[in-house]
Amino acid sequence: MKDPVIVSTGQTYERSCIQKWLDAGHKTCPKTQQTLLHTAITPNYVLKSLIALWCESNGVELPKKQGNGKSKKPGCSVSDCDRASIDSLLEKLAKGSLEEQRAAAGELRLLAKRNADNRVCIADAGAIPLLVELLSSPDPRTQEHAVTALLNLSINESNKGAIVIAGAIPDIVEVLKNGSMEARENAAATLFSLSVVDENKVQIGAAGAIPALIKLLCEGTPRGKKDAATAIFNLSIYQGNKARAVRAGIVTPLMRLLKDAGSGMVDEALAILAILASHQEGKMAIAQAEAIPILVEIIRTGFPRNRENAAAVLWSLCTGDLQQLKLARELGAEEALKELSENGTDRAKRKAGNVLELLQRIDDPASP
Repeated sequence: MKDPVIVSTGQTYERSCIQKWLDAGHKTCPKTQQTLLHTAITPNYVLKSLIALWCESNGVELPKKQGNGKSKKPGCSVSDCDRASIDSLLEKLAKGSLEEQRAAAGELRLLAKRNADNRVCIADAGAIPLLVELLSSPDPRTQEHAVTALLNLSINESNKGAIVIAGAIPDIVEVLKNGSMEARENAAATLFSLSVVDENKVQIGAAGAIPALIKLLCEGTPRGKKDAATAIFNLSIYQGNKARAVRAGIVTPLMRLLKDAGSGMVDEALAILAILASHQEGKMAIAQAEAIPILVEIIRTGFPRNRENAAAVLWSLCTGDLQQLKLARELGAEEALKELSENGTDRAKRKAGNVLELLQRIDDPASP
């Protein structure tokens, strides 16, 4: 995948492939078979950033956009012949009028999106602290440009550290809370990108990002919800953030997404629940949300990865809780789990086997 885009159901596809599907007259989502509310496609910046990160980490050339057929002179990238242009943009960021700052931030946003050389050059020129300062701009469009430029710059691994050192995290969280919808969604994507570095997970969680991400998960566009969910999942890898997410009320919207197949968010909701269920507070909150019936149904009829995560959540809920275990059996979990233990993924087979062992102990309490 080179150019991931999101359709109205929230599913992500490679741009060229979904465009062919739409151009052929199809009006449905290939994965969910739902009728598309509209045929507009939106770039999936988080996934695109991950692809670029993987390419850079593995020495693979970054995917290139289709050109216009004109050849460029060799060695004419921004990094080696247009430093003066970047310096001019930074001058406007630092000392220009509101209109000049907005235009300069927009230019840097586009340059940082274009290629890896630009991201290095822009950061080396000293743009990051100036862009961080503009996160507090009273002009919404300037704020959007600044946070999106930082998102694009953060694809570069060393730029992540520079962004955090510049004190960006509290300001990005503030944009996530109070910015325009575009700014909020790109702030969520930026926090996800920064949270790839483990120590940043602690700082982002402590800065109050999680309640704001949960709000975006409820209010955002399909792309915004995906970005919020991805950021919440990644932050929740850190144990302290699991408790923050549960106390901020994450379980209720996750259950809502889980029950709504049309949301296009079942995968993300289950993945987050699976990681929260490993925490005692998370386990209790999920149990109180009466998750067992929907989990059993997903184990019975869901996609392979969803069945796997549903079995993992079910195992966490049933371990040490006889009431949840009996409820699972009453709802026909045993038959679904036996089928999963034979035909699921390796992890699904293990989790299904673990729950089946627990179910057997109800009838034979003396078993070890």
